[in-house]
Amino acid sequence: MWINAVLILVLMISVVTDLKSRKIYNNVIFPGLAAAFAVHFLTGGWVELGEAAIGCFIGFGVLLIPYLLGGMGAGDVKLLALVGALKGTYFVLAASIYMALIGAAIAVVVLLCRKGTGARLWQIVFVLYGLRYGVKIPLFVEKSSLSAAYPYGVAIAGGAVLCLGYKGWGSV
Repeated sequence: MWINAVLILVLMISVVTDLKSRKIYNNVIFPGLAAAFAVHFLTGGWVELGEAAIGCFIGFGVLLIPYLLGGMGAGDVKLLALVGALKGTYFVLAASIYMALIGAAIAVVVLLCRKGTGARLWQIVFVLYGLRYGVKIPLFVEKSSLSAAYPYGVAIAGGAVLCLGYKGWGSV
């Protein structure tokens, strides 16, 4: 049960700092990782420590490629690794699915709420209408309109909380 409390506390702090300053601080992540590994080792020995390490590496690996491609920050990767270290492999994989769905929904909302969205949508309608009649209308898109960034820690926290709610608060 303490694992869920630590997870919720770290997620709340990470969401607040990610929304406020667009950073997830190592001062929050690394003590959480140390506590996760220590308690898993003390309660279950090497077996649980190994399971925590595998969960940590799985969580790290899920977001490593998007990080390397420049799609998200290192704090997001470390936060999902912490979720894996605290809760294990299956939990972090299930939370990753929820995280991706929440992240996609947030991305759609961010893109729709940006300035000039209506003009871009009308331009797409004209291009599609032109294609229907064999007329090719060029689609002009400004590069600045495609670079909408948002704090992904919110999606990670939402995915973990949804997974906690689905699996039950008492499960590990």
